[in-house]
Amino acid sequence: MKREIIKIDEDLCNGCGDCIPNCHEGALQMIDGKARLVSDLFCDGLGACIGHCPEGAISIETREAEPYNETLVMDEMVKKGKNTVLAHLAHLKDHGATDFLNEAIAYIKKNNIDMDIRKPDASKPEEIVQQEMQQAMAGGCGGGCPGSAPITFDIDMDEVEEATENTAAAEAPSELRQWPVQFHLLNPMAPYFRNADVLLAADCAAFSMGNFHSRFLKGKALVIACPKLDSNQESYLQKLISMINDSNINSLTVVRMEVPCCGGLTHLAQQAVANANRKIPIKQAVISHQGEVLEDDWI
Repeated sequence: MKREIIKIDEDLCNGCGDCIPNCHEGALQMIDGKARLVSDLFCDGLGACIGHCPEGAISIETREAEPYNETLVMDEMVKKGKNTVLAHLAHLKDHGATDFLNEAIAYIKKNNIDMDIRKPDASKPEEIVQQEMQQAMAGGCGGGCPGSAPITFDIDMDEVEEATENTAAAEAPSELRQWPVQFHLLNPMAPYFRNADVLLAADCAAFSMGNFHSRFLKGKALVIACPKLDSNQESYLQKLISMINDSNINSLTVVRMEVPCCGGLTHLAQQAVANANRKIPIKQAVISHQGEVLEDDWI
């Protein structure tokens, strides 16, 4: 079968890391100072990371490929060194790819890879290297997307009930001024964008904040998007540029979550302003998992 997949020119990569939070699947990691695709399995070939590489080191290639083969992937991982192998193993476990993880471990045992692949870290004692490998096999190494890590919140229900009682008599009205709100469905020339202050918000933000409407949405036209999951984000950039050039919007406020992948919204806004015919101010608000405003400044 043929499929598209990203390709990284390591000679061009300068190790800036801008592509990492913009990989939707968490398939890219910084290893030994270079951006690397640590698992072909989770690269969908959409290329959301391409526009974030200042050196043009990332491209998409279409190649004839068999259905995913862990042995072939391990062949490539071993060539790139111990750190890449460890990251690959952790990546498989973080995504629940147990069968492929078992295949990878079997590959290591079958080929007697007794940390010959640790040449970049030859200064480390053998017992430390072996410990790192065991941690990777058991899931002790970090990997995957921080934004998808499960978190349980400790909520004081007495406080919630008290707040509910105090506001029940006068529920706050919605500050939403238009429909639709999802970026793919929006027309950048719609009348509600004309001379408007625009709020570009991450999908999760409104669910995290109890006062999202009063704090951020009031008086603004709303656009929601997810920089991790949404496809065809090049269209988002073109729509934002049109809002600036054609609809003459006044300002752009980005409300994003604290997870790294959500930084793609801020980058998108900055790219749009940089490529538009006129300059407008950008404000960024960073929201914690539990709705606390960690940052709220003009950038």
